[in-house]
Amino acid sequence: MNLIFIMLDSLRQDHVSIYNQGKPVFDGIKPCITPNIDKFAKQSVIFDNVYPQGLPTIPVRFELMTGQTSLPFRAWQPLTNEDITICEMLRKEKYITGFITDCYHYRAPGMNYHRGYHCYRWIRGQEYDPYVSSPSLRKIDDYVNDKYNQFWRNLVHQFLANTDEFKSEQDWFSYKVMKEASEWLIKNRVYKKTFLWVDSFDPHEPWDPPKKFDNYTDPNYKGKRIILPMGLPVEEYLTPDEVKYIRGLYAGEVSFVDYSLGMLFDTLNKFGYYDDSLIVLTADHGHPLADHGKFLKGEKRLYSELIKVPFMIRFPKGQYGGQRVKSLIQFPDVFPTILEILGYGNNATALHGKSFLPVIKGDTDKHRCAIIAGYCKSEHCVIRDDKWSYIYRGSDGQDELYDLINDAKEKTNVIDKYKQESIRLRSMFGNYYIKEQPGISMGLQEKYELGSSSV
Repeated sequence: MNLIFIMLDSLRQDHVSIYNQGKPVFDGIKPCITPNIDKFAKQSVIFDNVYPQGLPTIPVRFELMTGQTSLPFRAWQPLTNEDITICEMLRKEKYITGFITDCYHYRAPGMNYHRGYHCYRWIRGQEYDPYVSSPSLRKIDDYVNDKYNQFWRNLVHQFLANTDEFKSEQDWFSYKVMKEASEWLIKNRVYKKTFLWVDSFDPHEPWDPPKKFDNYTDPNYKGKRIILPMGLPVEEYLTPDEVKYIRGLYAGEVSFVDYSLGMLFDTLNKFGYYDDSLIVLTADHGHPLADHGKFLKGEKRLYSELIKVPFMIRFPKGQYGGQRVKSLIQFPDVFPTILEILGYGNNATALHGKSFLPVIKGDTDKHRCAIIAGYCKSEHCVIRDDKWSYIYRGSDGQDELYDLINDAKEKTNVIDKYKQESIRLRSMFGNYYIKEQPGISMGLQEKYELGSSSV
């Protein structure tokens, strides 16, 4: 059985139409439509409650690639000599392995997540990737408002410089990634066992979809094309029209990623991979779109818009297709599940995660009683079960509790009314996970992201 793992970055679950069911997420913006993902999903097992544990980009991929927990002790860092990845394990089983990505954090000096692959390909220029040093041909003032300081203007400038030469849809990153992946699959079809990890950084910000896919913004909008929001409270630097416009750009970016995936899915179908491959599609996390007052990721924004992701597994010939699984699952569980499906489950005994194949087979509808997510080295974390979401704020002392059944958008903090539920949830994870660290510095997200652009 071949294995194809499709990773998308910053894709909210509620912007995939198989999940949003045609209901708008924000007033005045039509619901995002993803026909290619939807078509793939209908022949897959669809999961509603698969969560990352350690955030963001690199810790998530560590969990998925190793089956190990990252949150308590693994921050944003390279693989160690002791880590064993899915690539290295499958290579011992005579798989031909490929790795294709435009996620520039992988190729930052010192990073080694491409370790062990027979083939790895970088597509350069995403976000703040130090790819182009010459000035942008475009005016930065067209892409920021007067509230942007020089720091943020420089970030926007790097992306503009990287993408000045883009003309057709084929120049955009997600299309290039899926094109490279398709070509690799075609050329390596001669092998009996192949493993491809294809990793698209989109729909990560900045959000600048090709014109044809910019269908979710107001055509009468006359303001700046703000492709990169800041992490401040939106009322401090954006008008309501600008907030709405940025949300529309994100939906357009998702739409283009779905279009690019269509090319990959066509290749999988045409060359018979749908008949003999296990195919996983997911995102590392979602993305706050000022649902709770701010854009961008961060250790204080542990709501559904950040931690709920699309997740689906297509078995060969569509076996088990059409199932909808609501069981609570975490990313470290994915690797041991894949190993069991491929027939190498005995290799999973040393992993922190546990296989959820029994859930897929219908032997049980329970996997985990609760999940936990957050940033390593941050005292903030979220614990949730199938009804409640408890957000621990540490030294800030303003914990939150939300009723996910009756308040899916997490707008009403009911911790005073249901304090015992927060105590119960917190007791499910010990002090190894929940750290009281008064005075801890914030800004881990910014530290991680910018670390790859400064070298």
